[in-house]
Amino acid sequence: MAIKFQFNKTSLNDLNKQLKIRVNALPTLKNKESALRMEVKKAKSRSDELLHELDRLIKEYERFSGLWNEFEPDLVSVKEIELETTKVAGVKTPSLKNIIFETRSFNLFVKPFWYFDGIEILKNLAKLGIESEIYLEKMRLLDYSRKKTTQKVNLYEKVQIPGYKEAILKIKRFMEDEENLSKASQKIVKTRHQSEEEEAV
Repeated sequence: MAIKFQFNKTSLNDLNKQLKIRVNALPTLKNKESALRMEVKKAKSRSDELLHELDRLIKEYERFSGLWNEFEPDLVSVKEIELETTKVAGVKTPSLKNIIFETRSFNLFVKPFWYFDGIEILKNLAKLGIESEIYLEKMRLLDYSRKKTTQKVNLYEKVQIPGYKEAILKIKRFMEDEENLSKASQKIVKTRHQSEEEEAV
């Protein structure tokens, strides 16, 4: 990215301001990037933990497969998932607030007594699966923001800050050269005036 500038003091001051803004912002951006990287790992790890727990419970309940054949899976369903927004390292992410389940009524005298346990087991499995998905979404949002922050850090660090420094150096050199030329021409004029005065005398 080419930095646009003019060879004058106004442009030099503007470039110095822009450079200062970027130099001051860089540590904050790096901290944000680091925090986001950590939060992405945490969200991924939590999602994996929940999925692992879900798999473990499913395997554990497989020994009751004969009983599950008698169970009606549509007895319980998810009616609503309540989410809230929480800010993590400045990024809005979803968090599970509550899951509202709907349980269809059944005849207590006809169905086995363990149906209530079956309903609670299904609710627990559903909660683990839903929570895992929410953590995956949180991870996705945080990772997207991390990538954007990394791009900005790279832009500042590798392109803009060196670009502004180079432009400032060019303006300073130009202004020094101009000042030296001005002094040299003043000396020449002064010397010429002195020699003209001496000749006149």
